[in-house]
Amino acid sequence: MSPFDMVLTPRGLRFRGHYWPCTIGRGGVSKRKKEGDGATPCGTHRIVGMLYRPDRMARPTNWALPIGPGDLWSDDMTHEDYNMMVRAPYAHSHEVLRRADPLYDLVLLTDWNWPYAVKGRGSAIFLHQQRRPGFPTEGCIAFSRENLHRIAPLITLQTRLIVPEALAG
Repeated sequence: MSPFDMVLTPRGLRFRGHYWPCTIGRGGVSKRKKEGDGATPCGTHRIVGMLYRPDRMARPTNWALPIGPGDLWSDDMTHEDYNMMVRAPYAHSHEVLRRADPLYDLVLLTDWNWPYAVKGRGSAIFLHQQRRPGFPTEGCIAFSRENLHRIAPLITLQTRLIVPEALAG
């Protein structure tokens, strides 16, 4: 394990000498992630990008990219853009990245099922802001706004998210 690794534990996410309280998917941790199951997938996932809302916050790192008004994430497993960032107009199933709520003001992207997506294996696993403490995600890992903003500048392109199989139900 590297000192840059984030490790999901029953106490929260262990990273840089701290335990960061977090919530995971409503489907728990899974060894067999599928689209729509709400599970957080086991495995070692690289952090491959960071997105932020420049109208709501300062750039958290020099490699973070702004989320624009037309930025979307394709979750249409029948389309070639499945599990990729796309731009509006986009006629296929997608998630809006520039949301009215603050959930995606700051998003860390993992390499789950990316860049060569296997259809049905599940779209993006993000690290993002939680709706409220204890409220599960659709498979992502979520933090309080304050903690997410503390974590973001500590992330490097060597950072990995490790979700141990021992947590799977």
